Order: sequence, then C-alpha cells, then structure tokens
Amino acid sequence: MKNGLKVAVIGGGSSYTPELIEGCIERYEEFPIQDLYLVDIKEGREKLEIVGNLARRMIEKAGVPINLELTLNREEAITNADFVITQLRVGMLEARSRDERIPLRYQCIGQETTGAGGFAKALRTIPVILDICKDIEKFSPEAFLINFTNPAGMVTEAVNKYANIKTIGLCNLPINTRKQFAAFFDVDASEVEIEMAGINHLNWTTKIMVRNKDVTQSFLEEIPGNQGFTMKNIPDIEWGRDFLLSLGSFPCGYHRYYYKKDEILQQQIQQLKDEGTRADEVKKVEAALFERYKDPNLSIKPPELAQRGGAYYSEAAVNIMSSIYNNKKDIQTVNVQNNGILACLPSTASIEVNCVIDHQGAHPIQLSTEIDARIRGLLQVVKAYEELAIEAAVHGDYSSALMALTTHPLVKSASVAEKILRDILEENKDYLPLFFSESKTI
Repeated sequence: MKNGLKVAVIGGGSSYTPELIEGCIERYEEFPIQDLYLVDIKEGREKLEIVGNLARRMIEKAGVPINLELTLNREEAITNADFVITQLRVGMLEARSRDERIPLRYQCIGQETTGAGGFAKALRTIPVILDICKDIEKFSPEAFLINFTNPAGMVTEAVNKYANIKTIGLCNLPINTRKQFAAFFDVDASEVEIEMAGINHLNWTTKIMVRNKDVTQSFLEEIPGNQGFTMKNIPDIEWGRDFLLSLGSFPCGYHRYYYKKDEILQQQIQQLKDEGTRADEVKKVEAALFERYKDPNLSIKPPELAQRGGAYYSEAAVNIMSSIYNNKKDIQTVNVQNNGILACLPSTASIEVNCVIDHQGAHPIQLSTEIDARIRGLLQVVKAYEELAIEAAVHGDYSSALMALTTHPLVKSASVAEKILRDILEENKDYLPLFFSESKTI
C-alpha cells in the first residue's frame, strides 16, 4: 500500500462526516491520507458542499496536507482508492421515518435497523451497495470497502456473497461498549478486553477482562439497573439482575427490542402520538447541525454532533484503516464472514466478533466461551431472517421477503407480515425496482 493514501467516502454529505474528518486529522501521522474524496448524489449536493466546506476549514486549521475533493462522480472518487467508506442512507430520513411508522400500524416495533424497519432499509440499501462494489471491482480492485451503512451485518454478508472485493463491516457499538465498561470499572479503555459473540446489533459480551482479570460474573452480579449501557437511540430500560445472571453474558443495547419488546413497543406507540418517531427527532437535530456547519467561523467538529449519535465513529473507522495500512495485528470487533467461528451459523454468514487486523484485512478469532442455547436460539432465528432478507433484496424476490418478515421475532404473524410487506413495497416503490420489473407480480 502506497504512502500517499486515497480514501473515498460514499455518502460524504452525511452529518457524521465531520466526525470522520476529525479522526483523519488526529491520526494523520500514522495514517497519511493524501487524497480524501467526499462523494454524494445529486440530491445531496447542498449538504455535500456545506459539510465539505467545514471539512476544508478543519483541515486547514489542523495544518495537515490532506487534499480534499468534493464530487458527485463516484467513479472518479473510487478510481485507485485504497479505502472506500460507505455511510449512506437510501431514501434519506424520510424513508427512515416510514420504516419506523409502518410496523407500528400493526402493533410491531418500528426501528431503523431491527425488525420490519431494518428489513425495509436492507431492501433499499443492499442493491445500491452492490452497485458500488461493481465500481470498486472495476476501478480499484485492491481497495478495502469499509462499510458503516446499516444494517451493517446484512450489507457485509451480501457483499461477501455477491461481490468480489475485500470488505469489513463496522459498527460503533463494540467500541462504545468497551468504553462503557472502562467507565464502569473506572479504568482506561486500554485496560479492558471484551469478547463479543453474535451478529451486528445482536451481539453478546461473553467475557469481560479488566487488567487481565476475568470480571464477567462479578459484573453481572453487581451491575445495578441499566447503568447507561445502551445507545442514544435505544430506550434505557433496566435489564434486571436475575435476567442477566440467567443469561450468563451481557446483551447489547439492541437486545432490548427482543428481551423488552412489550415495554419498547408501548414507548414507541406513545412517542409516535406525542412527538413522532426517532427519525422525526433526528430531522430536527440534522437541520440544526447543518445550520451550524454553515458558520464560516466554525473549524472544528461541533459538540452538538453528539446529539446525533454515532459516538466514536471516527475512532472505529480510522482504527480499522490504520491497522490494515500499518499491519498492526491488533484486535478489533468487526463484521466478517463466519467461516466456522460460530458453529451454529452458516459458514457464509456475517458475524460480529473479535478479529486480528493486518494488511490482509480482518481474521476472526475463535471464541473462548461456548455459544449455548441461551444465545443460540435467538441468534439462529435472526440470522435465518437475515439470510432470507438478503436474498429478497438481491433478487427482488417476494417469497423470500415474505418469509423473512414472517421469521423475524418482532413480527407477530404471517398475516401481519403480509400487511407490513405490502406497505413497505408500496411506500418504497421508487427505491425497489427489482420488485416491480415487468416480469414480477406483487
């Protein structure tokens, strides 16, 4: 890999981009980007220019020699890139709002990456990512695709199955979890090691090591209430001590949609009546952020960005790229192909586990703890849903789509699945051409 690195960011007009720019600036000495391309679509031109101008001010203030380019030409950005980062949202926040509202019509949880909402997002997103992969194969076949686009695990699995590129799926949840444990034990994050097992947004922390001591059991016994172990967009409902001890591991925040679904559903129904969905809230946050980004005197990542979520996104992104570039052989929790690490899942499944990162990419580490029935049952069901949803997205296949929704634990029944699927297809028609070709009948 050459010294003067080229990085292309697809979805460069995202409100998250200043977070990424900050990370690139802070780690420039170890990860010397020469050319940084921010790419967006025509509809995102205004946001791209606003974010791009802020990024230029940040780079100039930091005094690092990064050449920043803004473009709507994806081919130009990808050509000869070393890394391609995808952080896009097909249909933008309006689509997310529909994703959250449609399931609630039928008394099912509406969430952007989990359940029926996550399914709708996968249908829109996977074909677009695979189209980007074709450009990478053609114009930069040695590049690594670092995917942040949700649902990240499903996107990673689709790319591994249907493209011929090097890819790693990334989520900020694992790095957040590690930092939360560090705060709980009042130690530096470097003194905490965790073992995670599962899939994206459905992983369990099966071992917690603090200063080389296994504290898993004592943590499960001592943790009072919830202690803030969740993400900004997930209600902070208490787990309960008996439940955690019975589970024998620590669930990620997204597990609340499964283990606490009745409470979550009632909260969402009430929130929809009172103020709208999380997407409606995010629209307001983003509008304020972009007004802030326009300020010509602003040359740092504004603190208001923390309200958007995505904490430690830049750290996770630059960590993985720097480790590949510098052949660090360190350990990070990322999304990769299973290849037998989790024996209860297909070999081709995407899993989220600890991996050694070197110049060839991410290499999953065999787990030290057994995946027993307490984890295996839910994990296998959700993975079966993901497999079906990926096939539906790639082929525009109605039968796979219906069975995916029917299989998902957050969809109440086959009859409800049919109604939700009908609404998803109708309200996303412009983004789902594979389902509406002349040879298809819905």
